Amino acid sequence: MFIQALDIIRIALVGIAFYFGYSIGFGESYDPTAQLHFMIPVVVFAIAGISGFEGLFFGKQAALAKGYETGSNYQKQSSFALISYALGAVLIYFFNWGIKSELTILMVFFTFFILSAINHGLEAIRHKIINGKILTALFFFYSCYQGLLIHS
Repeated sequence: MFIQALDIIRIALVGIAFYFGYSIGFGESYDPTAQLHFMIPVVVFAIAGISGFEGLFFGKQAALAKGYETGSNYQKQSSFALISYALGAVLIYFFNWGIKSELTILMVFFTFFILSAINHGLEAIRHKIINGKILTALFFFYSCYQGLLIHS
């Protein structure tokens, strides 16, 4: 139950980041830097920070709830990596290192996120685990990929 609550908190924080980010960005005039300055640390902290916390302190319960093996050293290593992204995003925000630093931490986090998604997809195919979660993830990845092609 606690693990599902963390999932809900993650999703809610990302939704809040988008709502307030767009509110900030589309104030009196369009200011994408202010929009991203708010959104990036909240999104990275919500996804990476909470996931890292979950994996580090509730790793066994999280792995069981999501159908993964438990007690892996790689699970701890991934948790530390996720926490480092979240801490980096928060430090960049509070030290006000600028939009290039914020975009850098976002791109590094998204790279980890995309590579993890590819890894999970390949594992699902290899173990012939095709279910609603996998199909939703594939649809999401395909949609993001199409969005990148359209906007590049």
